[in-house]
Amino acid sequence: MDVATLRSVPLFSSLDSKATAELGEYLTIHDYPKSATIFRNGDPGDAMYLIDVGKVRISITDADGAVVTLAELGPGDFFGEMAMLDGQGRSANATAIDDARLAKLTRDDFLSFMRSDPRVTLELLTALTHRLRRTDELLRHRVSRNVNQEEALRLTLADRLADKIAEFGGSWKFIITFVTFMLFWISVNTWILLTHAFDPYPFLLLSTALNMLAALQAPIIMMSQNRQAHKDRLRANLDYQVNLKNELLLSDIIRRLDELTKKKARE
Repeated sequence: MDVATLRSVPLFSSLDSKATAELGEYLTIHDYPKSATIFRNGDPGDAMYLIDVGKVRISITDADGAVVTLAELGPGDFFGEMAMLDGQGRSANATAIDDARLAKLTRDDFLSFMRSDPRVTLELLTALTHRLRRTDELLRHRVSRNVNQEEALRLTLADRLADKIAEFGGSWKFIITFVTFMLFWISVNTWILLTHAFDPYPFLLLSTALNMLAALQAPIIMMSQNRQAHKDRLRANLDYQVNLKNELLLSDIIRRLDELTKKKARE
């Protein structure tokens, strides 16, 4: 990759021409055909990659076995930096969406370059923070969907029946049906059965039936509302766990970058 291409990468945009040229000497170019696997979750994290040509998909497999796309990266983007920084295994899969040309920067070369120009440390921290925010939003969506699935698996027949009754009781269908039934009842006992009405005015039987309906409908609706409140509490708790995890990850990144800075100062 030439100097102009490297400086178009946000991670290295603050570097001058000399530092960028020095960085270019550390890079090695690798070509990957479409659908090729660049690395898998758990592989050794000994290098990061810059995309010169093509696109790369970063994905993970969740607990349900579904593939979740974290990001689709294009020319000028980079990936694989977190595993390279801590020396641990890869935390996601990287796959070429199109024919791709990537510049590879090994861990040793990257640390050597950071010692010579610490400005890239701040840029890397900024980029990682942005990615953590995007991952946070993605996890919020995934957690919300999993809460609904988890709650659905716990529903009993009585719970489903209560939800159906509550849904019907709060709809225009119920209002129209209810008004129609009342008008029919009053009409039958007022005009049609003038002498043999089974519920003459003031319609005591109808009033009793309505009171019984209200007495039964209220607790059924409350059952449905209580279950929804439980779901909301569970979602809030999972959101808190996601935020806490991201905060811990960010703190760990800052700590590692501080260690690199102190190590450079001692040298």
